[in-house]
Amino acid sequence: MGLPGIALRDWRAQGTSFTFRGHEIRYWSAGSGEPLLLVHGFPTASWDWHYLWHPLAERYRVIACDMLGFGDSAKPRGHDYRILEQADLQQALLVHLDLREPVHLLVHDYGNSVAQELLARHEEGGFALASCVFLNGGLFPETHRAVVSQKLLLSPLGGLFARLFNRRRLAHNFARVFGPATQPSEAELDAFWELIRHNDGPKAMHRLIHYILDRREHRERWVGAMQRTQVPLRVIDGPLDPISGAHMVARYRELIPRPDTVELPGIGHYPQVEAPEQVLQHYLAFRQERAR
Repeated sequence: MGLPGIALRDWRAQGTSFTFRGHEIRYWSAGSGEPLLLVHGFPTASWDWHYLWHPLAERYRVIACDMLGFGDSAKPRGHDYRILEQADLQQALLVHLDLREPVHLLVHDYGNSVAQELLARHEEGGFALASCVFLNGGLFPETHRAVVSQKLLLSPLGGLFARLFNRRRLAHNFARVFGPATQPSEAELDAFWELIRHNDGPKAMHRLIHYILDRREHRERWVGAMQRTQVPLRVIDGPLDPISGAHMVARYRELIPRPDTVELPGIGHYPQVEAPEQVLQHYLAFRQERAR
């Protein structure tokens, strides 16, 4: 029997807000125990974690926010969105919640880059990180295979393309990056689109896409931190993902000492949506192995 998940309406009702640099940020917190910070990807929001939310909250204190420019958080027009600021946001949220102990991370896509920055800060003494598990994401810019919509958003026509982005284009893109047997339902697509559309979100997409350039700019620092760290790391990856699937895992195994990787057969870019039971199984195993 699959994990039940949380309907978007109910998810929204459970959230609360705080202010980050003058912007309203929506966040969620549940459970007790060691803090586990969930960081979502582009172009969606923290509702991505809704299948895993209750099972993880039974074991840990789980925290997630819609990052600046995403979901139900503020989406300021003309803002210079950068990964470093999103990492600042995650730290500000932990301060707001008065959480001072080392934090575990479970991250996806855009969130992988935020986690890499937090890992680099940990290595520099500016953040206390206990462990990190990466789902599909562009950990290495040389293996990131952008889809056409990402290339268009990053182009000089990005602002125009962003204004034309709609549910139909989202469905087309997701059909390509989800596994063939784990495609999103119409209801899921409606919810994803509602979160993107909220607060005129498409008009910010061409600015949010700057994360691809951030990955190139900070590659040596971020990858170097992964190579040096003693923080436990694991990759749980959907290998059919054309953006960051099996080819990214192969590169991870080449570059990262003692690579701990799990591939989920038949799964694409969104393992936490396509195969939440498997993600939960492998995440809990990772935590249990390191608690011995």
